[in-house]
Amino acid sequence: MNLLVKNVTIADPQSSFNKQQCDVRVVDGKIQNIGKLAANKNETVYDAQGSFLTPGFFDLNCVAGDPGFETKEDIQTLTETASAGGFTGLALLPHTSPVIQSKSQVEYIINKSKNNLVDVLPVGAISQNREAKELAELYDMKLAGAVAFSDGDKALQDDGFMSRALQYAKGFDALLMVYPENKSIAGKAQINESKNSVLLGMKGLPALAEEMHIARDIFLASYNETKIHISNISTAGAVALIRKAKKDGIQVSCDVTAHHLVFTEELLGDFDSNYKVKPPLRSKADVKALIAGLKDGTIDAITSQHRPEEIEFKNVEFEIAHYGIIALQTVLPLLLRAGLDINLIAEKLAVNPRKLLNLNVPVIEESAVANFTVFNTDEKWLYNTASNRSKSANNPLLGTELKGKVKLVYNNSKVEGL
Repeated sequence: MNLLVKNVTIADPQSSFNKQQCDVRVVDGKIQNIGKLAANKNETVYDAQGSFLTPGFFDLNCVAGDPGFETKEDIQTLTETASAGGFTGLALLPHTSPVIQSKSQVEYIINKSKNNLVDVLPVGAISQNREAKELAELYDMKLAGAVAFSDGDKALQDDGFMSRALQYAKGFDALLMVYPENKSIAGKAQINESKNSVLLGMKGLPALAEEMHIARDIFLASYNETKIHISNISTAGAVALIRKAKKDGIQVSCDVTAHHLVFTEELLGDFDSNYKVKPPLRSKADVKALIAGLKDGTIDAITSQHRPEEIEFKNVEFEIAHYGIIALQTVLPLLLRAGLDINLIAEKLAVNPRKLLNLNVPVIEESAVANFTVFNTDEKWLYNTASNRSKSANNPLLGTELKGKVKLVYNNSKVEGL
């Protein structure tokens, strides 16, 4: 379908049209012209007055349930939820049964998600069954199409195993994305250690557990002279550690979730399990440090950390509830609530995630392949059962009015939002 997007402001730090209000013509899946354009016959015209156009969002950290837990989310509902949130690409973690840990399982995800507006790219497990005892078939999975490797929210506790995994991955330039938590320090604690945890009468999880693990991984990446990506950092100390490591020339990158830029531990007063996430919600000071880390380049990317869960695992006492939020549709409103600049959003949510995975990065230029998201920062919409595209409903924002609406997404010669 040929498309003309009128009166849209381009927000793409890579583009020569950045910050300009233009018309964008798409013909046969490519951007043909950018400028002040008159409509042609046989093309659909979309007036995007007051909206921004960025490269399509890409999520580094999301979960479905396919295979094994399709009642939480399957590939179809995942991609529908993603496109509604402005995402045209996803890196899918191996939180499945069986775990994505072999060539055939990587191929299953690729084949299951073919011919979709949203690119779904499998992330293979680092260890067999995510147990950190034996390495999974990393090289075979990469040849089959895995874009990175992760054990998801299971931190690799054994230092020697982690070092060997880095050494092996270095041999074929693979990226390990690791969750930081020292289990011997964290124990069974589920909320941030602070005055708030004392007030609530719950054992606190100290920032130390995250920061010690990050320090270890930085040391191992330096020793092995290889790269490493730290997923879902949440503390001011973590930002400081990674900032210093980057200045020292260590090949470390990291990301933060959108909800950790807005939600804080004070929201746990009613023991709402929809705020139970991993890592836990931290303090206002941590949120401030995370936003500063995004702005100065310490934090490379923003993720959704989309974690669908059935109601029976969330509508229970806080301490036995599962972790996670369905987050793909609420990332943009949260980033706007956090006060992030539009160009920073484009950089951290569209450009950098693809760079980290060595993927082609969409650019808003003439003759480029069309892959973009159009959104209005001022438009309000009701996030409720009718607008929720996920199979699950574990998001504390359900039933509320949000500001910042995705209007149009285009990728793979497919469009949604018209």
